Amino acid sequence: MADDDTTEDSTQQQNVHPAKHVIYCGVCTLPPEYCEFGGTVTKCEEWLKKNHPNLHSQIYSEDAVNQKLSSLSVEARAKAEKDSQKKAAKAEAAATREAEKLANSMVYIKRVERNKRKYVTVVSGLEAFGYDLKKVAKDLGKRFATGSSVTKNAGNTGEEITVQGDVSDDLFDWIEENLKNVPEDNMECIEDKKKKAG
Repeated sequence: MADDDTTEDSTQQQNVHPAKHVIYCGVCTLPPEYCEFGGTVTKCEEWLKKNHPNLHSQIYSEDAVNQKLSSLSVEARAKAEKDSQKKAAKAEAAATREAEKLANSMVYIKRVERNKRKYVTVVSGLEAFGYDLKKVAKDLGKRFATGSSVTKNAGNTGEEITVQGDVSDDLFDWIEENLKNVPEDNMECIEDKKKKAG
């Protein structure tokens, strides 16, 4: 009986195949063979060429491209060429829009008076530059040794970081040093006084 168990185990071990290693694109997160179906073909190709040159030569070499095209009919080739041009144009337009959006985005640092001599500093607009507001708020709390949180802004159109205390000038310098994606020209300090009830 024990011999039967060991023979079963050895046959199962012989039938087990090792796990396959799959590379995923760093741009579109698909396997490189499927990047052509996404909208970022040129960026994917550049990433693959930089990080996995052997795989890039297998997929994007002239021989591989000609082999793929040879299996298509004339109409299908024309359609594939037209589709690839369309996708490239869309990706380029999206990149241009994104660059314009970043150029026009502003980071506002406001000093808001709470009570007589109590202030908070509010930072808004960082999400446009791709930063995680909760992580930045935590870093600010550590840096200035004060309370810091992410809250909805007044118009409920987005979120902002509220830091306790008047740290607007230091905060401006900290953003310059630590958040490299935010140009200095796109930052503005504003002082906001609390309206007196009358």
